[in-house]
Amino acid sequence: MDKKKALIITYYWPPAGGPGVQRWLKFVKYLPDFNIVPSVYTPENPSYPLVDNGLLNEVSESLVVLKQPIREPYKLASIFSKQKAKTISKGIISENKKQSFLEKAMLFIRGNFFIPDARISWVKPSVVYLSKYIQNENIETIITTGPPHSLHLIGMKLKEKCAVKWLADFRDPWTTIGYHKQLKLTKAAQKKHKTLEAAVLNKADQIVVTSNVTKNEFRNITERPISVITNGYDYESVEQVPLDVKFSMAHIGSLLSKRNPEVLWRVLRDLIMENEDFSNDFQLNLVGAVSEDVLKSIYKNNLKAHLHTVDYVSHAEAIQFQRKSQVLLLIEIDSEDTKCIIPGKLFEYMVSNRPIIAVGPEGSDVETIITETNTGFYFNYNEYKSLKSTILTYYKAFQNQSLQSFPIGLQKYSRKSLTKSLSKLI
Repeated sequence: MDKKKALIITYYWPPAGGPGVQRWLKFVKYLPDFNIVPSVYTPENPSYPLVDNGLLNEVSESLVVLKQPIREPYKLASIFSKQKAKTISKGIISENKKQSFLEKAMLFIRGNFFIPDARISWVKPSVVYLSKYIQNENIETIITTGPPHSLHLIGMKLKEKCAVKWLADFRDPWTTIGYHKQLKLTKAAQKKHKTLEAAVLNKADQIVVTSNVTKNEFRNITERPISVITNGYDYESVEQVPLDVKFSMAHIGSLLSKRNPEVLWRVLRDLIMENEDFSNDFQLNLVGAVSEDVLKSIYKNNLKAHLHTVDYVSHAEAIQFQRKSQVLLLIEIDSEDTKCIIPGKLFEYMVSNRPIIAVGPEGSDVETIITETNTGFYFNYNEYKSLKSTILTYYKAFQNQSLQSFPIGLQKYSRKSLTKSLSKLI
């Protein structure tokens, strides 16, 4: 079978850390197994809020990685406030009433002067550079992945110039993503975002999304073919670690200001007050960036003595935390806009053999996956009694040394299986 050439245009690539890099790092790893030769285009001097040098080991030496310089406003903004520029680039945005004048100004400028995002200046030079590469190397398919969604504009212009097949991959939605409403957009800016979104969705040959909710949303904008290819898990060769001695409940990843499950903190507070054994055994581990608003809620519920926080860790270390924790927490913002969000770590959680407690909006795609795979339980933000009962059940199983999950049907979420689905689209 003849091999096909595909060019992936992505902002996040090793040594970038965090969830954004995992999806295409794994697709690129397995595409050659399906007779597709990938090459990658990425910035030469990106501004990554998180760095994980360990991921460089997963990039094949034979892979062609093209790089061109990028100019980014986050670097300029850091002159005024390095910390605030970094937290905004991570997506950690304070509540409106708690924002300083500087943060409000930075958000307004980011939302209204850089549309669709802060990487917009990379579009024109990338189109010039890649047009030549596509023609010289006979590239048949290009794939753009966002956010940042400005990369889809590169795809749209290359489609016009080079007549290549174009797949637009949306790891997150565009105008309905949670932080979009916090960018203080003018009506003109909102309209421009909508116009660009519609243009991309109606000019791409194929659209790929990570959830059914996003697919249904985009169905109202375009008649182009849309496929759902979720994130997934890979077979990670990390050092085995023993389970925590404590009854640990761990959240791995960022806890933004609105990702704050007050109902969970209240349940844990009450269990500690009512059950001395639980109080002695319990530990709450938060691994990754945690907003001040979330910490204040935890302290307010008298959980500080049980709290253990760890800053951002490498992907390998995150896997170890997942496998040694007694219970894994998955928290999403309680919003209509977040029903489509399926965090990449969910799939790693699912193969960790540890039960999951998820808290998020009603009707979420996450709830469907957890239920179908029998990997834990999902709760809404007002389900106090059932959440408390489930934690107690898990605690009793912990006391009996029988706490684990019993997953079913996980194979379809393996990175290789998902890449096979992608290869058929290419």
